[in-house]
Amino acid sequence: MGNQMKTALLLGVLTCLIVWIGNAAGGQNGMIIALVFALCMNLFSYWFSDKIVLSLYRAQQVSESEAPDLYAIVRKLCSASGLPLPRIYLIPSDSPNAFATGRNPRHAAVAVTSGILRLLTQDELEGVLAHELAHIHNRDILIGTIAAVLAGAITMLANMLRWAAMFGAGARDEDDQRSGIGMLIVSIIAPIAALIIQLAISRSREYLADETGARFAGNPLSLASALEKLSLASERIPLPAHPSTAHMFIVHPLSGKALLNLFSTHPPVEDRIRRLRAMTAW
Repeated sequence: MGNQMKTALLLGVLTCLIVWIGNAAGGQNGMIIALVFALCMNLFSYWFSDKIVLSLYRAQQVSESEAPDLYAIVRKLCSASGLPLPRIYLIPSDSPNAFATGRNPRHAAVAVTSGILRLLTQDELEGVLAHELAHIHNRDILIGTIAAVLAGAITMLANMLRWAAMFGAGARDEDDQRSGIGMLIVSIIAPIAALIIQLAISRSREYLADETGARFAGNPLSLASALEKLSLASERIPLPAHPSTAHMFIVHPLSGKALLNLFSTHPPVEDRIRRLRAMTAW
């Protein structure tokens, strides 16, 4: 199944989870209120998340005179991809990493750390920047926002359902007690399922960005080599990133291989490298 189809299916499952919780609650009013609130909250994030994230990492916008080599690579890739030139930012950190943000290609930004500029060769850096431009090209930020809206609504509805189940815990009627237990189970399972689905969407978009970026750069092996270096270096010098923004980076910025693979926002680097190397046989 293609990554685009997989993402659409996972978004559909998130929507079904909302319907499931609404049915468990016995009505649609609470579901509608939670959806509206979550929509407003996430629309704010959609419009202003780029400014928030860039300021969170003290990213400074650089001009072409300040970073001519960086601009030359991005201009080359924008020409190959048909994208407008994004704003370019530098993050003052020795940890090698990069991310893209912005609500659409005309309001996009690419940020790289000073550490990644020192670590990678020009070809490897081109592979990384192509990956980030692929995120912009594939509208991954929009998809991530939709997923966040749905997952946020599920969490809020689950909390409402949990309170309803707790208040009904003292019901004497056996059917009401069974209904309350069922509501409590749904309120626990649904947010966990939503989190796993949201992470699966993030993983699918990473695979797609790797593939798209490799086509922009014209050399999958450059990105594969970069990922290998970044994975090792980020373990030695982790970036103190907020967990809510960890999915934005090209490799997971937080240290600790003990993290459960299931709850990682990124696919295993080994799998990404294997897929990229396999592209050369096409």
